[in-house]
Amino acid sequence: MADEIRWMRTHCGRMDHGGCSLIVGVKDNKMVTIKGDPDGYLNKGYICPKGLASPDRLTHPGRLRHPLKRKGGRGQGNWERVSWEEAIQTIGENLERVRERYGAGGVAFCQGMPKGMEHFALIRLANSFGSPNVVAVQDVCHAPREVTGGHTCGFYPVADFHHKSRLVVIWGSNLTSTNEEGEICSLLLEQVKNGTDLIVIDPRRTELAKKARLWLQIRPGADNGLALAFLNVIVEEGLYKKGFVENWTFGFEELANQVKAYTPEKMSQVTWVEPGLILEAARYYALSDPAAIQWGNPIEQNTRAFDTARALVCLMAICGNLDVPGGNIQANEPRILGLGKFVRADLIPSKRKDMIHAYHKTIPRLMTVPPAFFRKAVLEEFPYPVKAAYFHCTNPLLTYADSRKTFEALMKLDFFAVSDIFMTPTAALADIVLPAATHFEFNDIGHYGLGHGYILARPKVVDPPGECWPDIKILNELGRSLTPKKYWYEDYEDLLEEVLEPSGLSYIQFAKKGYLKGVDRFQKHLSSGFRTPTGKVELCLSKADDFDLPPLPRFTGLPQEDDPEYPLVLTSSKSPYYLHSSYRWLEGLRKHSPDPVAEIHPETAAEYGVGEGERVIIETKTGQITQTARLTKDVHPGVINASYGWWFPEGSPGSQYEWERSNFNMLTSIEDLGKEFGTPNLKGIGCRIAGIGQDR
Repeated sequence: MADEIRWMRTHCGRMDHGGCSLIVGVKDNKMVTIKGDPDGYLNKGYICPKGLASPDRLTHPGRLRHPLKRKGGRGQGNWERVSWEEAIQTIGENLERVRERYGAGGVAFCQGMPKGMEHFALIRLANSFGSPNVVAVQDVCHAPREVTGGHTCGFYPVADFHHKSRLVVIWGSNLTSTNEEGEICSLLLEQVKNGTDLIVIDPRRTELAKKARLWLQIRPGADNGLALAFLNVIVEEGLYKKGFVENWTFGFEELANQVKAYTPEKMSQVTWVEPGLILEAARYYALSDPAAIQWGNPIEQNTRAFDTARALVCLMAICGNLDVPGGNIQANEPRILGLGKFVRADLIPSKRKDMIHAYHKTIPRLMTVPPAFFRKAVLEEFPYPVKAAYFHCTNPLLTYADSRKTFEALMKLDFFAVSDIFMTPTAALADIVLPAATHFEFNDIGHYGLGHGYILARPKVVDPPGECWPDIKILNELGRSLTPKKYWYEDYEDLLEEVLEPSGLSYIQFAKKGYLKGVDRFQKHLSSGFRTPTGKVELCLSKADDFDLPPLPRFTGLPQEDDPEYPLVLTSSKSPYYLHSSYRWLEGLRKHSPDPVAEIHPETAAEYGVGEGERVIIETKTGQITQTARLTKDVHPGVINASYGWWFPEGSPGSQYEWERSNFNMLTSIEDLGKEFGTPNLKGIGCRIAGIGQDR
């Protein structure tokens, strides 16, 4: 009967990277109920608060439903409704105008965290258009781990939760809140239930820290110092796997000499972790077989990201935990189209030397432009002018470091367009705003290109409302308008079929299977070595001089030196109720987290005269914001843990929804960047606080 509920399976996305298999009840083209799939490959029935709130995203009255064109001055909040034909034509004419005058590199194609196939369709569009500049936030999320892993051991070492680990070290990761990159907490919690031990390294006492055998409450930004202290203990006490080190590593003697200086006693002063606790944790990791390190993207959010990632891969290697079940593995992809072929890398062979960041001499293999260098190109026209941009799945006015610089850059662009599901502070400044479909409203493939060895089917469960289009459809139509049509399709869903073609499956067949996974193969180095210049894990980089990189992991000081004017250390953490700056317009989520909250230790709050629930000023050298104080002993007395991604959708587009008031990135700067990835300091920043109305 027409009014019966239809039950459908799909996978989540656009809440984190996604990965949870879901069972969705649909009635009259509406999602009426949603629950976790007990048979889900990654989640085994788990679903997070954001997933549960998904139906409200689709029907929210404030949702964008028609293409809009700016009327009047940029940022005044005045719009007129236009057709899709006019919107695509306007974007095409403006991007073509810039290309003719400044070259294709004068147009940037920008994305936040990859959500599905749209990221790779965007790269395909940029490549076919001729622009080498795809701007993404990989400088602070994913690239330092993946690219550093590639240089050190030839692959991206991901934690293997599908096989039993004796120990899991949770290093700067909070899976019960974020489930980052498909590492769903349910698999880890099942291991813990069955006897796996945890060591948690985090400035906050997280839920996982409460379950841990050891919790190391590290100073924000000191991760490379702690990792080097672990290496010191393991090398000095001879706890490393001698056979593996002798046969499969390059530069062990150099590493051993390097880490002599980083004793637990010395690094304790830097990291705030007691020497005895460093000793105990390092020994336990070395003696646990197998052990995995679940490294989160917070370790990538300061200028020391490369040294931290290098030290941790070295730690995995010398303890014999690389490419073994229950350790950190090289995931094998299923039979699908390779990324290079899908994005049509052949169309732009000079990309590596033409990208904006190539002129800043970043690390080889970094294939997206760091936002700091994108804005430099807009504001200073170095290395060449960037005059137009296309943004989707991103809200850079909130999420890029140094929000004032982002505002200046957006205001200076000759033209930019935004695709989103809701009017955001960034979209409120755009020339064209396009209404996107949510991931429940179109067929998609999840986890393509993320290095985890599987892809997930995300078949649509309902039709999108109004004139909302999937991002991948928008990109297909822009491609057909701006580039030779032979690179695109009449029906954008043929892009999905292209990815699946090597598997022999159609999208419909793939959706019935639910996911495709590569075959488990471990210890591949025994037959083929490691994919590095030496064929071994390069504890000391053999090509360091060629790439102008430090050959060994090192500690050269904290990301920001102590300043008595700013005596506290600022950090941030993700909320279980929001994804970066998204979903604060959903009442079901907002009621759980109605205000931007700064976590402060009670002793610190008393010292500064700040009470529970009171507004507090947080100030750095860059700027100041206000948030609401929450007093908790879960943070160190020297640390302020502020909320990130806050704006106020109850406001107006004419004020860009008060993007300055509580926005964490008003406190960050891009003056100091890590050379390898262009990474700014988002953690470990000197700050001070004051109660509202008090003299500082």
